[in-house]
Amino acid sequence: MTTQIRPRALVRASGGPRYAVALAVDALGTGLLRPFLLLYGVLVLGLSATATGIAMTAGVVVGLGCMPAVGRLLDRGVRSTAVAASMLVRVLGVALLLVTPAGDVGLFATAALFLGIGNQAWPAAHAALVATVAHGRDRDAALAGGRALRNAGLGVGGLLATACLAGGAPALHALAVGTGLAYLVAAALAWSVHVRARPAATPAATGGPAPRLRGLLAANVVYVFCLNVPEVALPLILVTQLHASPVWPAAVFVANTVLVVTLQVPVTVLMARFARRTALALGGVVIAVSYLGFLAVTPWGAPAVAVVSVVCTLGEIVYAGSATALVTALAPDHVLGRALARFQLSTGFGLAVSPAVITALAARGSAVLWGSLAAATLVSASAVATGKER
Repeated sequence: MTTQIRPRALVRASGGPRYAVALAVDALGTGLLRPFLLLYGVLVLGLSATATGIAMTAGVVVGLGCMPAVGRLLDRGVRSTAVAASMLVRVLGVALLLVTPAGDVGLFATAALFLGIGNQAWPAAHAALVATVAHGRDRDAALAGGRALRNAGLGVGGLLATACLAGGAPALHALAVGTGLAYLVAAALAWSVHVRARPAATPAATGGPAPRLRGLLAANVVYVFCLNVPEVALPLILVTQLHASPVWPAAVFVANTVLVVTLQVPVTVLMARFARRTALALGGVVIAVSYLGFLAVTPWGAPAVAVVSVVCTLGEIVYAGSATALVTALAPDHVLGRALARFQLSTGFGLAVSPAVITALAARGSAVLWGSLAAATLVSASAVATGKER
């Protein structure tokens, strides 16, 4: 079994150099705006924080509603065009932001809707394209490489945006312009790859991907909570309960990003010695252990919590490197698009509800928060481990 993959081979398996550049530019643009969209609504448009937050949430939720249509489109063989379309939709969203007059929450909500549609459609379209140009463990490594590249772009974009924040509303306006241009360039590069799949013949009798993936999708809703631990749970614990400096959660977030960028591909390749389902179950166990670790070390202070966060990130890396790969391996070719769309629905739903669940559990104490998350994740890992293969 292959245990390593050369950089050039990884780029080819990911769709080629132009597509890799498209991913990097798209991630850079998202990093410029995504963390500061709320500030754009408040500082540039003069909206209330509550109205801005509701509009952004509505955009994500309604964006998830487009996933069935995206799945059907992918099952017709559309690949690079679908990726480019997900980027162009976000160009439209940014354009609407730029023309939204102060105080117009309706137009801001429409812009957030188009941004949400593009953000939700992109992962499934990207995974389908990679599954078309790469196979087996090379495909797994290519998916991992795309995630590492995307996290790097998001990190760089976020740093650039942070550096520009001192400029106030004019700087945020300029960030929006830069984001729109980045999405436009990325869309052109992605479209130029011209990847399309031949629609697979539908078997005479099939129950579709739902029965085979139902348990995996339910487990994924719980797994995905780990993605919001560095952004929601740990800042909540570090700042409000331990009264630590805000530098600590920022350092944890930066460390998480660096670890994902540097370790995502090597860890995914290393885990290729296990079956994908086994790797995903192991990832859940590591995540659950980290939750119990947070519970144990919280009384010891911020440095101990930061150390345990590394374990949580390692679990996240194993999860991210095996979950989408398992979906692409389990789904029959003729319903791959719909399977990936359902997977993105479960991911988006988990990301949408996790902040509310985490904050509600944290209000009842660390034992309730970390104990509940650990128990739910272990149950999910057990369900993944006992599921049936294709």
